Amino acid sequence: MATPSPAPETDMPPASPAGPGRMDPAESQRINTMATALSVSVALILVGAKLAGWIASGSIALLASFFDSLLDLAASVTAFLAVRYAARPADNEHRFGHGKAEAFSSLLQAVLVAASALFLFVEGTRRLIDPQPVEAGGWALAVMALSLVLTLGLIRMQTLVIRRTGSIAVTGDRAHYSADVLSNLAVMGGIALAVFAGLERADPILALFVGVLLAKSAFELGRESVNQLLDRELPDATRAHIEALLTDDPRVLGVHELRTRAAGPLIHIQVHMDLEPFQTLKEAHDVVVAAELRVLKHYPAADLLIHSDPKGYGEAHGRGFFDADPEPHDGGAR
Repeated sequence: MATPSPAPETDMPPASPAGPGRMDPAESQRINTMATALSVSVALILVGAKLAGWIASGSIALLASFFDSLLDLAASVTAFLAVRYAARPADNEHRFGHGKAEAFSSLLQAVLVAASALFLFVEGTRRLIDPQPVEAGGWALAVMALSLVLTLGLIRMQTLVIRRTGSIAVTGDRAHYSADVLSNLAVMGGIALAVFAGLERADPILALFVGVLLAKSAFELGRESVNQLLDRELPDATRAHIEALLTDDPRVLGVHELRTRAAGPLIHIQVHMDLEPFQTLKEAHDVVVAAELRVLKHYPAADLLIHSDPKGYGEAHGRGFFDADPEPHDGGAR
């Protein structure tokens, strides 16, 4: 049977400007490593400055901010190691790659942020009951101003990196640094009110406020990490984009049972493709390879598995793992 020539590929716009699978793993690793290395450097500076500021001032809000930065340092080191490990190619023991290391890193960051929030609730409540004066307020405010400037610069850089790589590890890193911006402002406000207005309870009250922000950040970050660890489907827009790429050929008569999942910088795609039933195996193979190349052009870090079905003749199979679409397809048994 003569096979019609494939239609010219439509250069479809991406579903989103960034996300898993959109960049070569080696390039993604280079950019993410740079971002996490800078994050570690900033965290080291802030830990040293806040420790000195707390020793000088005795501010409970500044102490809370110091512990927050200490946890930031641990989280940033974890993210730095995770993005390097996640980009490693598949091996005999991890044939699907190492991408989920980023999700584990992000989950650990969520736990650390939650621990920081718990510490703030305990210490803030204690100081609210028994308020203490804040000494060396000018020095403490200078430390927090430095922290604010460095944190804003880091967040800006992380945002640019996430737009390019979509890294969940860098996203997790940015999440707790974003919470730090508000917490730094709250700490500065608490110190200023305690020193210049004599409102000693303002210091622990704002520390409790920071704890609430950190708890919220930990919940959102943990939810996203768990979604990836449990193989949640990619966003609907990304799935629709992948399906459009797969079917952008008149020789493809339809697709069904599309399954997707993210693993750090990688994505995994499984799909059944309906093809003309009486073509040769070589012709069917050419259609599938062309479809793979269309997807890989937009998602170079994708791992694809395409199963060919003769349209109208295929038997339903594998549906026990895919109950979200109970309707039979054209390639399945009636």
